[in-house]
Amino acid sequence: MKVAVFSDVQGNLPAMEVAVEHILAWDPDLVIMAGDLVNRGPSSRDCLDIFDPLRRERGWLPLQGNHEAWVLRCGLERPLDALDADMRRIADWTYRQLADVEDALLGWPDHVSFHAGAEDSWVHVTHGSMAGNRMGVSASISDAELRDRLPQDVALFVGAHTHKPMERRLEGTKIINVGSVGSPFDGDVRASYGQLERRGGEWHTRIRRLDYDRARTERDFLESGFIDQGGPLARIILEEWRQARVLLAVWHRRYGAAVQAREIGLEQAVSEFLQSLDR
Repeated sequence: MKVAVFSDVQGNLPAMEVAVEHILAWDPDLVIMAGDLVNRGPSSRDCLDIFDPLRRERGWLPLQGNHEAWVLRCGLERPLDALDADMRRIADWTYRQLADVEDALLGWPDHVSFHAGAEDSWVHVTHGSMAGNRMGVSASISDAELRDRLPQDVALFVGAHTHKPMERRLEGTKIINVGSVGSPFDGDVRASYGQLERRGGEWHTRIRRLDYDRARTERDFLESGFIDQGGPLARIILEEWRQARVLLAVWHRRYGAAVQAREIGLEQAVSEFLQSLDR
């Protein structure tokens, strides 16, 4: 049995196209999109337009990530105030791309489990972990923390969310984080997805890294309206993509509380942060 799991495309169309082409050539028995197909990138509608026919016609399975949940929530709830509106402009911009097809995002489950015909072959796939779709599994968390994030009695656990590919084991459970198709955070700019194969009575896993047309993605960021209409935080998202490392979370730790307290403006806080990266 062959299974492909990909995640965190985040509106990066050139990366999505290459990943889909590679998966189709590998010809797996099952394909799972483990969340965050949309948002944080310039081409969410185009990525959904590719994925939805694969879901309907080939049985590719979707899971809900935190960004699907957030974009749909933004479609239902108005911003609390002007600052909240500025902070969520990326998601609101994405929702406007998807508003007339949002039904295609509804009803996606948070988890899927399957097996390869044997009791000891169960696999559990989710966007984050059993602790929630914002609580991923990474190489840095302790075994005790990891134990609380895993389901019981599975041979293989598959997650994403952190944008950092990883393989490790905890007791009898093999663990793989498939990383990100559209915006890896491990310093490697190539797209990432996971291949699972059951042979010889056990699951074998492999992280695949794929080159794609990054110049085209950068043009999409700059020409789509993402930067102009996505608010100040869109500039940090673009820089994250360029550098393939976490930046927005760092910005929140340094400036988030001060911005919320109105001690510094959002635009100034973003500009200072980006300037500090050049020093």
